[in-house]
Amino acid sequence: MVRILPKGKLARREALWFYFFIAPWIIGFLWFTGGPIVASFYLSFTKYNAANPPKWIGFTNYVRLVHDRIFYKSLKVSAYYTFLSVPLGITASLALALLLNQRVPFLGVYRTLYYLPSVITGVAVALLFQWLLNPSFGIVNYVISWLLGPKGVIPLGITGPKWFFDTKWVIPAYVLLSLWGLGGPMLIYLAGLQGVPTALYEAATIDGANAWHRFRHVTLPMISPVILFTFITGIIGSFQIFTQAYVISNGNGGPAYASMFYVLYLYLNAFRRYRFGYAAAQAWILFLVILGLTVLMLRLSRQVVYYEAPGEEEAI
Repeated sequence: MVRILPKGKLARREALWFYFFIAPWIIGFLWFTGGPIVASFYLSFTKYNAANPPKWIGFTNYVRLVHDRIFYKSLKVSAYYTFLSVPLGITASLALALLLNQRVPFLGVYRTLYYLPSVITGVAVALLFQWLLNPSFGIVNYVISWLLGPKGVIPLGITGPKWFFDTKWVIPAYVLLSLWGLGGPMLIYLAGLQGVPTALYEAATIDGANAWHRFRHVTLPMISPVILFTFITGIIGSFQIFTQAYVISNGNGGPAYASMFYVLYLYLNAFRRYRFGYAAAQAWILFLVILGLTVLMLRLSRQVVYYEAPGEEEAI
C-alpha cells in the first residue's frame, strides 16, 4: 500500500533531500570561495605580509593605489587589450560559426578540428606563441619577410615586428594569442545559429532579402543575446589575463611595463612583494571595474538585444 503524504510534508521532505544532496557543494563554496572572498575584503583594509598578523590600516591601501603609477599602467594595459581582443574575438568566432553552420561534407570533422585548439590553453599556448612570434627565428616573421622579399627569393634577414619585445607590438601579439581559443565562443555561436527558426529565413527570402539582409535583419537580432553573453564574458576574461603574460614576460610585464596586465601586477604585489593587503585592495577594485562594465553593457543592450516576448515560452 502506497503511503500518500500531505502536500506540505511532501514539499518539506523534497526540500530536505534537495539540501542534503547539494550540501557538499554549499560547504565547498563557503569554505573555498565564500570564505576567501570575505577574508580578502577584510585584508584589503589591513597591512599583511603573511609573516605577521594583519594590522588594520583602514583605507590606506586604496589611497596608495590612487597614487601608484604602475597601477594605472596595468589598468591601461588591460583596457587596451580588452578593447582590441574582445571585438576581434567576437567577430572571428561568429564568422567561423557561420562557416561551420553550412551543410558541407565532413562537417563534424571540421567542427572538431576548429574546436580542438581551445582545449590546449595556458602555459603550452604561451610557449608556442613565444616561438611563433620570435623576432629572430619565428615562423611568422619568416613568412612576413618571404612575402615582402623579392619574388621567388627568401631573404636572409627577418624584417617583421619584434612582437613581445616591442612596446608597440606586445599587446597586438597577445591579441593574436587570444585568437587561439576561438573554439569555445564558436561553439556557443553555433548553438545560437542553430536555434534560429528556419521559417524566418524562408519568409525573408520570399520577401526578396539577399544573404546580407538575412544576416543583418534575421540572424543578428535572433542571436543578439548570445553576442551579449560572449561580450560580457569576454570582457571579464580579458581583464583577468595572467598566465600568458607571466610566462612570456617572465613575470616582469616587459618591455617597459607594456605587458603589465592588471592581474599580473596583483600577483607580483601578493606573491613577490608579500603585500597581501595591497593586493586584496587591487582585487576588489578589479571586481568593481568588472561589475561596472557589466552593468553598463546590460543597460546599453536594452535597445539592441532581442528577447522573446514574456510568456511565449510557456505558450509553446
